[in-house]
Amino acid sequence: MNGTAPAGRLARLAGLCGPAFVVSVAYIDPGNFATNMAGGAQYGTMLLWVIAVANAPAMFVQALSAKLGIATGRNLPELCRDHLPRRVSLPLWVQAELVAAATDLAEFIGGAIALNLLLGVPLLPAAAITAVVSSLLLMLAPRGRRRFEATVAAMLAVVLTGFAYQVLLSGSLAGVAGGFVPRLAGTDSLLLATGIMGATVMPHVVYLHSALTQHQGAHGGPREDVRREDARREAVRASRMDIAVALGTAGLVNMAMLTVAAATFGGGDPGSLQAVHAGLGQVLGPGAAVAFALALLASGLASSSVGTYAGQVITAGFLRRRVPLLARRLITILPAMAVLAVGVNPTRALVLSQVALSFGIPFALVPLVAFTSSRKLMGDLVNRRLTTVAGVVVATVISALNGFLLVEVFTG
Repeated sequence: MNGTAPAGRLARLAGLCGPAFVVSVAYIDPGNFATNMAGGAQYGTMLLWVIAVANAPAMFVQALSAKLGIATGRNLPELCRDHLPRRVSLPLWVQAELVAAATDLAEFIGGAIALNLLLGVPLLPAAAITAVVSSLLLMLAPRGRRRFEATVAAMLAVVLTGFAYQVLLSGSLAGVAGGFVPRLAGTDSLLLATGIMGATVMPHVVYLHSALTQHQGAHGGPREDVRREDARREAVRASRMDIAVALGTAGLVNMAMLTVAAATFGGGDPGSLQAVHAGLGQVLGPGAAVAFALALLASGLASSSVGTYAGQVITAGFLRRRVPLLARRLITILPAMAVLAVGVNPTRALVLSQVALSFGIPFALVPLVAFTSSRKLMGDLVNRRLTTVAGVVVATVISALNGFLLVEVFTG
């Protein structure tokens, strides 16, 4: 009996894991490919410390979002609608929809580039194929949520395996220890480091994570208060373990991207993901190029599905109206198709989409910190004072970094 109790508890904890793996793909989306490969190509392993430092606030913010859903049984968009004045919640909804659209733009373009690299499919048809395949993934959610989580986790494994293979080919682990010593090399490296740090938190998955966990707390009558609180605390513990593993894995993937670029390109920015693919093939061989393209395809498919799912959560929460996932998919693919049709550089479009995401950061973080600091909403799971202070600091610093990045982008 003594052995079965811990085993049963571990099984329950494992059953609560999965949402963080869905969220984690946002941290290795095609935009991260472009940023990390450029950073490694230009500055070698010098910016590894930035990725390592940036992972901590990402974990912290996602933990707050998961806890919010568990404690309240509501997601962040629903709470914004219910507890904020309409003149505030409606603008929040508009910007959240724009953020979700920018996310979909990046993911569709990333998937299209990958199919073009792998099979030679032109970018416009490749974007359409990406939309169809990722729509099939969306059919698993939300009724088949566990299957959706497992599928997304499998795609995360494809990305991790692809870059692990490239690391082995390139021998890029040699001398990486120095990259964890904080330092910069001039204004350009500061701007790139700011971009990596500022893009740490992805606003659409801040909204989504609370929706993925909102059914994990037990909700019953007064006689079940003790059992309900125990269940919620257990769910919070499971979410922390889930986040540590999933976002830790995403952090390793980002580091692998940077070290592979550092070993392959050695001081010259390839300029585009197509050039990265070609350079990997020339230096490391065709296997490395194929591994890169497969990882990019898995990232694009998984993150586009997650982005559209987040968009549905945003619309349903703020407006109490559900848009069918497939209908939303048809709507969100139009900007990507338009960008590709007019001949905009796909890698440049990925970078600009990250700018739009930067704009949405404070509008997600400020309500999140405020709600998780409310005892009326959170009960015994309310933030401790130190957690609230940390939340304010993280929200302020990340918002300031993104503000700096926006100024630099628009002023040159």
